[in-house]
Amino acid sequence: MRARLLLWAALAAFAIDQISKYLVVHVMRVAEGNIDVLPPLLVFKYGENRGINFGLFQGDSDTARWVLIGISLAVAIGVLIWLMHTTPSKLMLFCGGLLIGGALGNVVDRVLYGYVLDFLNMSCCGINNPFVFNLADVFIFAGAFGLVLFDGKKPS
Repeated sequence: MRARLLLWAALAAFAIDQISKYLVVHVMRVAEGNIDVLPPLLVFKYGENRGINFGLFQGDSDTARWVLIGISLAVAIGVLIWLMHTTPSKLMLFCGGLLIGGALGNVVDRVLYGYVLDFLNMSCCGINNPFVFNLADVFIFAGAFGLVLFDGKKPS
């Protein structure tokens, strides 16, 4: 029963990520030009991420692509195994599902395109952020943060 929450959170994160990428990249055709949503706070801006989250550690080789796929799958499997062998709270299961769904969303992109599709750009307060990211990155970050925050272990 508890595994259901993990599964549904992962499926929701995965579906939201893939649908948003399809709509913004293929339907709205963001690659043809930036789309101002709430400028400068939110702009859709096309990006191809060959690195890890938020465009870090860019690599353009096929080996780097498959290493990153392997790392993403290992993290997703590791989180799943860890959550199944502990007594996680519902919040931890939900956060674990977000992380797993986000990681798998980016894995699908790497398999299909050779890179991760990114389209979100946020700037504020006179700071021009050059980086783009996607909802999978948000889910991965929020899931990891939530797993740490809602761990429930008391400090020794």
